[in-house]
Amino acid sequence: MPLNANTRIAATAAVIVVTDQLTKLWVQNWLPYMREFVIIDGFFKLVHWGNTGAAWSLFREHNEILAIISVVALLALFLGRSHFDSGTAAGQVALGLLFGGIIGNLIDRLHADRRHVIDFIRFYLTRREGGEIGFPAFNIADSAICIGVALLFLLSWKHESVKRPSGEASS
Repeated sequence: MPLNANTRIAATAAVIVVTDQLTKLWVQNWLPYMREFVIIDGFFKLVHWGNTGAAWSLFREHNEILAIISVVALLALFLGRSHFDSGTAAGQVALGLLFGGIIGNLIDRLHADRRHVIDFIRFYLTRREGGEIGFPAFNIADSAICIGVALLFLLSWKHESVKRPSGEASS
């Protein structure tokens, strides 16, 4: 039995929320706060860090405002989901990834004991002169949001190229 659009969006979101929260719970129970565990030296480690900001710790220490923005974004996405290619399975999965990612991080922001998002995946390189350079730590919810946005961009781009006649120049 095929899934309808809202069921596919909700199922994808549920998988992301559950996976995100279980991995964060595992990190909390396995790795003390602000500690790191190297998986591949000079490239990849698990960390247990808190982030009160948004991506790349932008707007740090504004957890409550970011929680409100998350709720508004969820509401706007829900109400406007028909404008995001939700008629295709790929569009529905993309929206589910966005919903799941936003909800996963929102749960962290509202958690009474933490009031921050738990980040635990860290890719980096070790510099010859010492120290590290790398991508900011992230989590499953962050990954879902990025993949969902990228997928929506790709679908939008594909949709625009199909609508435009082959000889027409883009503006």
